[in-house]
Amino acid sequence: MKIFENIKNIGKVIRLERVFNKNSGRTVIIPMDHGVSSGPVRGLENMREAINAVADGGANAVLVHKGIVRHGHRGYGKDIGLIIHLSAGTSLSQDPNKKVIVTSVEEAIRMGADAVSIHVNVGADSDDEMYKDLGSISEVCEYWGIPLIAMMYPRGEKIEDEKDPEVVAHAARLGAELGADIIKTNYTGDIDSFREVVKGCPAPIIIAGGPEFLQMVKDAIEAGALGVATGRNVFQHRDVSGITRAISMVVHENGDVEEALKLIKK
Repeated sequence: MKIFENIKNIGKVIRLERVFNKNSGRTVIIPMDHGVSSGPVRGLENMREAINAVADGGANAVLVHKGIVRHGHRGYGKDIGLIIHLSAGTSLSQDPNKKVIVTSVEEAIRMGADAVSIHVNVGADSDDEMYKDLGSISEVCEYWGIPLIAMMYPRGEKIEDEKDPEVVAHAARLGAELGADIIKTNYTGDIDSFREVVKGCPAPIIIAGGPEFLQMVKDAIEAGALGVATGRNVFQHRDVSGITRAISMVVHENGDVEEALKLIKK
């Protein structure tokens, strides 16, 4: 895919082709790592059913922690790309914004991961430790030829607005500077400002979820995003496969939002 021409590591390119649609050059990723941060949230009680539903809907990959891989990622239904999340933190912790590394790149590779991801809260009290982790892990990923997705969120006491274009652009650029192959970050709320975020980041960007979701995805794609990684908007929807099809239509086919909504069961 042309978007990855600047990536010279053939292992990364091959694995990225399992996570991105080869025709559109974009991706629909469904994070399902919420069990660590929030416990057994609605929609993720049965991981096999949840993953199978988004696979049937055409999602390119799911993002989970290592323990979930054995509980439902492959060996049934449609195949789907596997991204293993390396960092963790919980809502019960003294500092919920602190993320620590709980899985190694090598372990993720042994489990069959197509990519790995790490969470960095830019502006948190412990952000220096998260930067160090990102820099170190990006080096290991380069050695093993496995893509690294960095979730770069402006989040902390100094951050007044987590969707402020300036801080989002800074967070995205920081992730690229420290070696991430793909950046996941917040959508800034309008096409023009997000286009500037994309312009200022040498790594491809995908967006997190949010309200009025399908229109937001449509606008982000127009601004230059290469896809979306959203969890609750999908796995807590009344029609999980249907909403996944709708998102995929918008992302991969430049589909109209109103037409995409028709794919969802009433």
